[in-house]
Amino acid sequence: MKKLLGLCVAVLFVVGMVAPVYAADTKLVLATGGTAGTYYPFGGAIARIWNTKIPGMNVTAQTTGASAENIRLINKKEAELALVQSDTLDAAFNAKAPFTEAIKSMSTIAVLYPEIIQVVVRADSPVKSIADLKGKKVGVGAPGSGTEANFRQLMDVYGLAKEDVNSQYLSFSESAEAFKDRHIDAFIVTAGIPNAAIMDIGTQHEIRIINIPADMAAKLTGKYPFLATAKVPAGTYKNQTQDVATVAVNAVIIVGNQLSVDVVYSMTKALFDSQAELASAHAKG
Repeated sequence: MKKLLGLCVAVLFVVGMVAPVYAADTKLVLATGGTAGTYYPFGGAIARIWNTKIPGMNVTAQTTGASAENIRLINKKEAELALVQSDTLDAAFNAKAPFTEAIKSMSTIAVLYPEIIQVVVRADSPVKSIADLKGKKVGVGAPGSGTEANFRQLMDVYGLAKEDVNSQYLSFSESAEAFKDRHIDAFIVTAGIPNAAIMDIGTQHEIRIINIPADMAAKLTGKYPFLATAKVPAGTYKNQTQDVATVAVNAVIIVGNQLSVDVVYSMTKALFDSQAELASAHAKG
């Protein structure tokens, strides 16, 4: 997607003022995700834009356990900026699992791109539907991650109880290695496409992404309105000859509310002014 899609206007504008305000000697941490996901490389591209376009700005893109951990880091003031899934952000604001209390010390400054939910199996696997994962060993994402939450949402709509699946709490890269070694039967990735971990596996093994038909997608989006229908276009991965229907959340940038409006304005303006550069730096720009 070649444009950033949205922004939180309240954060960006002071009445009648649109001139940029630059930070001086500002050191910030941008919490991203694991190295096999989209957040870390995309966050690095964002950080480079801020560091080169805003005098005195020094943003470090930090690897993390992704969305849920990132929100906690913002809340503890151990990071000032973060990339997170929109559904995890909703859970934090409303004290839903994996959060036990509401976290509201943050604001959204931009909606970036769709994060596609992809459940991967071997091409010759008997698993044709999410329901077929019953009794299987599945990499469900890091504990408490947005990816794990997405898998629980799929299980809920497909009528699977938590104990019906042998859940393995693995990062994307850990799931990829376990899948290669046949230690797991399937794994889920919620990320921009193409995903590095899935691409890596596809170079060595024939794989298939489970299709979510329209009736089940409608149930998912009806019960979980932060989800939207999506597809993985044919050719995204090696030997993928057809589109795969699925659902998606959005990747968003959040900022701790302790940052000044002036700093947040200058950072957001730099991103919007540098969309072409961001697009060339990463496929999700």
